[in-house]
Amino acid sequence: MLASFVSFLDSSVINVALPAIARELGGGLTTQQWAVDAYLITLGSLILLAGSLSDVLGRVVILRIGLVGFGVTSLLCAFAPTPEVLIVGRALQGVAGALLVPSSLALITSSYSGVARAKAIGQWTAGTTVSFLAGPLLGGVLVDTVGWRWVFGVNVLPIAVTLVLLFVLKQKDVRKAGVRIDFVGAALCVLGLGGPVYALIERSNYGWGSPVIFVPLGVGILCFAGFIWRQKTAKQPLMPLGLFAVRNFAVGNIATAFIYAALSIGGFIIVLFLQQVAGLPATLAALALLPVSVLSIALSSLFGSLAGRFGPRLFMGLGPIVAGVGYLLMLSSQANVDYWSQLLPGVILFGIGMTATVAPLTATILGSISEQQSGIGSAINNAVSRVAGLVAIALIGVIVGDVLDVNGFHRALAVTAGLLIVGGIVSAIGIQNARKPAVSASASASERGAEV
Repeated sequence: MLASFVSFLDSSVINVALPAIARELGGGLTTQQWAVDAYLITLGSLILLAGSLSDVLGRVVILRIGLVGFGVTSLLCAFAPTPEVLIVGRALQGVAGALLVPSSLALITSSYSGVARAKAIGQWTAGTTVSFLAGPLLGGVLVDTVGWRWVFGVNVLPIAVTLVLLFVLKQKDVRKAGVRIDFVGAALCVLGLGGPVYALIERSNYGWGSPVIFVPLGVGILCFAGFIWRQKTAKQPLMPLGLFAVRNFAVGNIATAFIYAALSIGGFIIVLFLQQVAGLPATLAALALLPVSVLSIALSSLFGSLAGRFGPRLFMGLGPIVAGVGYLLMLSSQANVDYWSQLLPGVILFGIGMTATVAPLTATILGSISEQQSGIGSAINNAVSRVAGLVAIALIGVIVGDVLDVNGFHRALAVTAGLLIVGGIVSAIGIQNARKPAVSASASASERGAEV
């Protein structure tokens, strides 16, 4: 949980620090987008490679390497003197972060099964979701008290604690013989994501007609197509496409793409609006989403257990729709925002909907495939969520315009709500609950006799 905590934390804690970073280092909205997306490009594209590396070197070894690398690159970001150094540091931080999530979740899935696994994943989800949602609060306090650089420096403490716990755990590492690492596929994936994202972020500076934009866009699209082809033809692909023949795995990942794109846009835009338009300090802006964290802590394990008992379809279908309605309620907000009447009701509804969704979603995707495939399944699902967030942040400028105002904020809220609702509809239509085992005639008669 701690290993995943720092990775998720850095996906969200930076949001509230972006105005302070832009003020000190310069660069405006473009710097703010790159500070988020440089991390997500390497994180999302290399998570799949991390699954292969853990097979070759072992989950615990990869987890240790990722933790140390994350700590070092966090310090590089903390001491960055220019936007360029910060962006490079964030990209390297994403490389280390890619090693953390799949290995940490695989340790859980290999230790539990059935309802117990669903509950354990619910608890893991509570911790990691809290880091994702409470990150802005922590970031706000740090920005307003000791400065934005501590947003990265604070990572060192949980990393140190996790390394100690790994030593205490003394779990025997599992390595697979004969595994080949597809470095060509990894390179194609990085280029396939990086080119289009670069074009989306920089198009406001150069325009769509500039070769600086359309060349990376075209090359990136070709590389991503090459990545998919490579996964179909490679003997040991980074992303076995055969997993998508499993209905719940495929549908769950499609829902993940919509839901996590929405989470990225919503978390990014709310804290920016409250600071840059409504004029709130960083801490107060971050407190806006605190109810979501409280609800996640209180209810994630419960919803994970209920989904394990009654099936995930209801929770995965209704949860995102409720969360989307929450964002629609926020459309009443104005520049002089009244948080209690214009934002809080929607935030609470969003929190309930997301808490009902996330644990069942994770458990359903990993529960649909074998335990031996849990590592790569986790890596694929995390890659889908990060890539969805990556593309969503890159599109912020297209959605809100070059300068954030009330109308742009409302457009972003509407897009966020739409993505959540679509994710819920996809789940409601496509997810299948596991069938209960058939009961024999003698057992049925015995049960009826007992009831009498």
